[in-house]
Amino acid sequence: MTQQFAERAVNVAPTGARNADLSDLVRILEDGQHRKLDVIAPASALRMQEGNVRVEGVESQLTTSGVTQVDGIYRPTAVADEGISDKLRIPLAYLRRMRAENVPLLDDNVNSWLREEPGRRFMLRAFRGDDTPGTAPGEGVARALLSDSYKLMDNLDMLIAALDGVQQSGHPTRVTGCDLTDRRMYVRVESEAVAIQARNLLRGYRSPFDGRSGDELPMISAGFVISNSEVGSGAYTITPRAVIQVCRNGLTMAKDVMRAVHLGGKQDEGVVSWSGQTQRKTLELITSKTSDAVRTFLSREYVEAKVYEMEAAAGKTLEEPTKAIEHVTKTLSIGTETKDMILSHFIRGGQMTAGSVMQAVTSTAQTLTDADQAAALEALAVPALTAAAAHG
Repeated sequence: MTQQFAERAVNVAPTGARNADLSDLVRILEDGQHRKLDVIAPASALRMQEGNVRVEGVESQLTTSGVTQVDGIYRPTAVADEGISDKLRIPLAYLRRMRAENVPLLDDNVNSWLREEPGRRFMLRAFRGDDTPGTAPGEGVARALLSDSYKLMDNLDMLIAALDGVQQSGHPTRVTGCDLTDRRMYVRVESEAVAIQARNLLRGYRSPFDGRSGDELPMISAGFVISNSEVGSGAYTITPRAVIQVCRNGLTMAKDVMRAVHLGGKQDEGVVSWSGQTQRKTLELITSKTSDAVRTFLSREYVEAKVYEMEAAAGKTLEEPTKAIEHVTKTLSIGTETKDMILSHFIRGGQMTAGSVMQAVTSTAQTLTDADQAAALEALAVPALTAAAAHG
């Protein structure tokens, strides 16, 4: 399985993975755990300096790792810039232009708005830059600027709780791939023990990767995706996912997603630390919800019903496939470059049907290096089927 790991230039724990094994994902999450710094700070303690977030005047805290010093310089990620834009109501396009073309103007804009409400509080999620816990952070990474009521649900904790729920469900499963970005964690789980034939859906289809025929392997496996964001880019979710065995295309059923949102009560200023009771209750709930979701999504009845729904539209013949794909990609706001890739995959798929448009969307998603873009595109596969069938 290919692996691509990205590491920050400031000696901060790796935060990126694409199509990694579960063990690799756990290692990355564990490596980053001791670098994490979460602090509630008033606007008066924050300012922008040369495009970086400077924290001043936040009291050091005694934690299990020792004395945690907060004051320092933190370089914002693109996600953190989005948080700054949202919380200070600075248009994001303008903020990005200032960062690219006029950093002093960026400093002035951010600092001016921070001075407007000096007592307003934020949660800053960061990575410390120093490798030794309990020492001054030096230059670190600002991962996100969030509301002070944001509830911490970290990827490693959520993953362990979710996998515990999967185990408690009693279904035989395997993790087929993991992605980690600055925004989200994705863990794909599959159960080949729950697989059904879908001859009508796959008749005449060829894998665009190796040419294998759906007529020879007309099977779809049940599965789901576990996803979480530590930085405000969405709730913890479990989304059902069907896997086309002949090409490994994944079809996520976004309308049936199970969510757990990151909303909690206001927190005191300073370094954020969960109480053991709060953490235990939250994770027990995630384990229970995950177990319930798995029992539903991995039932043969659920998968058969979803395949039946898709087959009703998938057999629609497309008289003008190019125009149909143009219509689908415009309707779903898919960009030109991705549209061209979808068309290429459609041609290689061999079917001239609405179902082949869906397959082309999911096979294209497999080839994208950006995991967030891949997940977003895969989630559009079923809507693409509906749009293609309606266009004809």
